Amino acid sequence: MRRARDTPGARAASGARAASEGGANAKKHRPWRRLRLPRLSALRLPRSRRGRRLAVQGLMALCVLALLPATWMRLGADARVGTTADAPAREVAMVFGAGLWKGRPTPYLAHRLDAAAELYRTGKVKVVLVTGDNSRVEYDEPDAMRTYLTERGVPDDRIVSDYAGFDSWDSCVRAKKIFGVDRAVLVSQGFHIHRATTLCRSAGIDAYGVAVDEPRDATWYYGGTRELAASGKAALDALFRPDPRFLGPQEAGVTEALASATP
Repeated sequence: MRRARDTPGARAASGARAASEGGANAKKHRPWRRLRLPRLSALRLPRSRRGRRLAVQGLMALCVLALLPATWMRLGADARVGTTADAPAREVAMVFGAGLWKGRPTPYLAHRLDAAAELYRTGKVKVVLVTGDNSRVEYDEPDAMRTYLTERGVPDDRIVSDYAGFDSWDSCVRAKKIFGVDRAVLVSQGFHIHRATTLCRSAGIDAYGVAVDEPRDATWYYGGTRELAASGKAALDALFRPDPRFLGPQEAGVTEALASATP
């Protein structure tokens, strides 16, 4: 229950008084009038040829450094990434969360789940581990993923939920340490699967990545651009191997699901 002074009306009134007092003080003092912003004309390239050459070389070096982690991950995982048809038989498929819209998987997440359902139907995997964000009561990626898969014929007892897959590294470490996954087929879009495969291998999982094909739309280009920044963090995760945000006790969900799948 809010205290009286913390009600929206009280906050609005307080804000109005503060704005009024601030406006009065600003009229009296107006210190911003004494501030001089730098002119754009002051930002010039070096005048000498050598200075310009050094500036260009420095910019190129920064670009190379920014691209190094993503390049390393793509080259390192490229031989372990393919389609659902290329994927080897593994006991577990692992699907990374990709957001919800009105409680249902976004189109990108739905395509990942479609690929996982295909892997299950063709007998390449026996269990699907869905890993995503459930840090808020009203936002539950794993349960939405489970519902989507059961609607497409994957039995509920063959689906295992990881509710603390807050990012790719957390998902990989928890799959290994909490759920005991040693080998898995990972499912994600092409712009993310190389990073996911590299991280899971660094976490100790023998991973193969299935790259879900998508049209080159605005979302795809956004995801590809975002990977440049995410790859830098991923490289640090692979190097220093920190614990995930939430580790917790070991869970037998994958082991029990595999036992129920054994005839």
